[in-house]
Amino acid sequence: MKALIGIKKGMTRVFKDDRVVPVTIVDTKGCVLSNIEIGGFELGIGRRKRNNKAMQGKYKGLEGVPVLRKYFKGTYPEDLKPGDEIKAEIFSVGDKVTVTGVSKGKGFAGVVKRWGFKGGPKTHGQSDRLRAPGSIGAGTDPGRVLKGKKMAGRMGQDRVTLKDKEIVGIEDGLVLISGPIPGSNGDMVAILQE
Repeated sequence: MKALIGIKKGMTRVFKDDRVVPVTIVDTKGCVLSNIEIGGFELGIGRRKRNNKAMQGKYKGLEGVPVLRKYFKGTYPEDLKPGDEIKAEIFSVGDKVTVTGVSKGKGFAGVVKRWGFKGGPKTHGQSDRLRAPGSIGAGTDPGRVLKGKKMAGRMGQDRVTLKDKEIVGIEDGLVLISGPIPGSNGDMVAILQE
């Protein structure tokens, strides 16, 4: 299993075989194997300024406690020890990888934006029903709103995993992944190849 975490920097385009390929840039500089645990391992990036004693004890072998951490199930194939840096060159151009991140938060959204509802009629006396959800349940039986009903609420900020994303280029710790990946610029993303 090959794994790497990085910071999403933004999107650009590259020219490949007389065609334009949109790519997302992920900065993986400073990614270290922060901890080896039973049944898995943890990768980290950065260094926190203030830490409690528990964190200092857990990451004793490192220079400091990582700011961003991600736990992976499985074993790391190479003979690495905590504190060793993991380079972007573990992947090669053309590899198919799985990318995981947290999608952008959209805030509190209505049913038209969140679920694609059509809304009510604009005319026939419906002055304020255009983006309303409509009926949300039956009457006496069952006498309640069923769980899982599509209603207004917080949208986005979900863990999203995209499979079979192609690595277009690797240069100086930057990994170029084809197409968009979840998250805002500056968010942590995990790149995995099983």
